[in-house]
Amino acid sequence: MNKDEKTLNPDEGYEHYRFVATAGQEPLRVDKFLHNFIQNSSRNKISLAAKHGSVFVNGEQVAANYKVKPGDEIQIVFEYPPYEHLLTPEDIPLDIVFEDDQLIVVNKAPDMVVHPGHGNYSGTLINAVLHHCEYLANDPKRYPGLVHRIDKETSGLIVLAKTELALSALTRQFFYKTTSRKYYALVWGNVEQEQGTIRHNIARHPQNRMQMAYFPEGGEVGKEAVTHYKVIERFQYVTLVECKLETGRTHQIRVHMKSIGHTLFNDSRYGGQKILKGTTFSKYQQFVKNCFELMPRQALHAKTLGFEHPITREFMEFDSELPPDFQAVVEKWRGYVKNPITQEDDNQ
Repeated sequence: MNKDEKTLNPDEGYEHYRFVATAGQEPLRVDKFLHNFIQNSSRNKISLAAKHGSVFVNGEQVAANYKVKPGDEIQIVFEYPPYEHLLTPEDIPLDIVFEDDQLIVVNKAPDMVVHPGHGNYSGTLINAVLHHCEYLANDPKRYPGLVHRIDKETSGLIVLAKTELALSALTRQFFYKTTSRKYYALVWGNVEQEQGTIRHNIARHPQNRMQMAYFPEGGEVGKEAVTHYKVIERFQYVTLVECKLETGRTHQIRVHMKSIGHTLFNDSRYGGQKILKGTTFSKYQQFVKNCFELMPRQALHAKTLGFEHPITREFMEFDSELPPDFQAVVEKWRGYVKNPITQEDDNQ
């Protein structure tokens, strides 16, 4: 950075990103480290940010070639606020399951991002809720507060707080694990046990920063994660399961089910977009590809959601149907079980 350039104080600027290097972090250039973490980024842009004094490690400006060490706190700070803080109301249809003056429960459609962020500054659930709750958009001190999230491709129930009181009350419930959350997932393979519990720590994958990975329970790497599952229906080569979350880690169900050998159907990030079980018959291969086209996302739906209302203290529980794409794939597999593809079919 040139002497004439303005020195940016992280306490005066706007923090866009913050990461803390794990205990097992090997020495790595900070521009490469940030590139691994930030979606749709380039090392060139990160190096330029460092050149302009916007990259900080432990509160001190660093150059792009700084080597990140375990425990380092890395920030990217600019003079302008992140785009996700510049929230704009957008007229996007919402499937509202419940609403009062404290909160709103929405059945989120697949492929909708929950919150604006890098690469997704519009078309999100927050943009839609701001338009629906116009008074939130008009008062900068009020906003729809997120207390939990679901992935872009995952469909299903999510609750947002309309007031500080509701945000605080719901956040406590999620923290102390008093909420009830059940998901339906279609996974590869015939799940052997009718029900079970998966206990693996979850942390960022050490090689692929776009994935999460599982680690031994109680170990130093990752955070505790617990998923209870039970079989709903079997379809020979895939299984419909219900997953009840005891914790809420990033990609928890996707990682946990893969850890026991049952990757989510069509989960491209974790390898489920390949035909992992079944026959080599060409008609079977085409059948699965047709299913992929019907539901071009991981087969995961947040089916039920329960929590205590922040004012009435009543425990409220909501249920949602599988969305059309998910239901269509389930129906196709039901049909397959009744009429499985044989060698004779393949030769016709």
